[in-house]
Amino acid sequence: MPWYRKLHWQIIAGLILGIAYGLVAAASGWGKFTDDWVAPFGQVFLNALQLIAVPLVLGSLVTGVASLSDLSKLSRIGGKTLAIYIGTTALAVTIGLLIVNVLQPGKRVPEQTRIQLQEQFSDDAAARTSEASVVEDRGPLQILVDIVPSNFFASASSNRNMLQVVFVSLILGVGLLQLAPDKSKPLLDVFESLTALVIRLVDLIMLMAPLGVFALMARTITGLAGDDVGQILDLLAALGFYCIAVILGLFLHMSITYFGLLKLFTPLKIGTFLKGLAPAQLVAFSTSSSGATLPVTMERCEEKLGVSEEVSSFVLPLGATVNMDGTALYQAVAAVFIAQTLGMEIGLGGQLTIILTAVLASIGTAAVPGAGIIMLVIILQSVGVPTAGIALILGVDRILDMLRTVTNITGDATVACVVAASEGQLGEPNLSEDADRIRSRR
Repeated sequence: MPWYRKLHWQIIAGLILGIAYGLVAAASGWGKFTDDWVAPFGQVFLNALQLIAVPLVLGSLVTGVASLSDLSKLSRIGGKTLAIYIGTTALAVTIGLLIVNVLQPGKRVPEQTRIQLQEQFSDDAAARTSEASVVEDRGPLQILVDIVPSNFFASASSNRNMLQVVFVSLILGVGLLQLAPDKSKPLLDVFESLTALVIRLVDLIMLMAPLGVFALMARTITGLAGDDVGQILDLLAALGFYCIAVILGLFLHMSITYFGLLKLFTPLKIGTFLKGLAPAQLVAFSTSSSGATLPVTMERCEEKLGVSEEVSSFVLPLGATVNMDGTALYQAVAAVFIAQTLGMEIGLGGQLTIILTAVLASIGTAAVPGAGIIMLVIILQSVGVPTAGIALILGVDRILDMLRTVTNITGDATVACVVAASEGQLGEPNLSEDADRIRSRR
């Protein structure tokens, strides 16, 4: 098959063309045309992925838990998964703090630029602070209350409630595990069929991926630039060192933490891992949503990287809700950057507070674009930095959100591979062409 028919190259082409079109549209004043006639294709693609996320988590997690031989196996896999997720998140925050303290990007922002950014994004910052106040007023054990829904159908109506869907799926799977086989099999067959159906739907939706990515990137560029391309350049010039600090931190975390785990605990080669996961990473980059990317991530891990369905159906949905390494790292960098820009110092005690708060805040953060900003407000308040300071970073948040989402889903896939290898459930990777695989099913 020619290289240009491979899925990941088609998505890359859509991404590059979308950026190019967005720049031309911004320079030519085509923002309204893009919103009306181009952006909807991206929203349709995003909606389609989000549409199947809840059914996929429900079906795969129920069948995954119910297929375990006993509850001790579930607790063993669950314990490994949570321990690695929490450990990698703590490492991510630590790396972010080291980078921002060494580079000190906040001290490179001119006074006039700081004033302009605060004025330009003050309204948006106030809105985010208001949203965060609702979260901050919750009690210390409110997260336990939030995990258990009073109405599952209400929870399933929004991808923001994915942690509740995961909880219900676990309970259903454990319940089926306790039933006699003749009682559990009919319902288990339904969930198995649901999972198989959703995986096939992923194939169909991904046929639209190049067009969807093109539209999402075009809308992102015109949204940032408006009708003035120079606005993007001005933002990057003002916040360039901040962006470099975040990007460098994300790169180091993936290179050291994720690749290190793969090298130490799995037989997978780094190149094989990246090639197998590439389409999911590109979708994550364009959608900025690990929840929307979850169906693609699960398909790539199972069919390309050799992760068993039993492991992937538990580890990946859980990771999409509690493993936000990229978001946590960004929050650490952003908090210290804002403090530096405002002329404030955060001591060792404050930075330890950032590590603890960022790790806890990453658990249950909605797997949707922009949710990390709300948790950042809480982190700022925990170390006494004015929350209005988030106005300094809102201009480039969308760009960095795309990159940290890639980090999030890469972390999920890494942990899935590590846990699968530890359980003897990591098979041989299969990097055969997607088009051949789809045709073979027809």
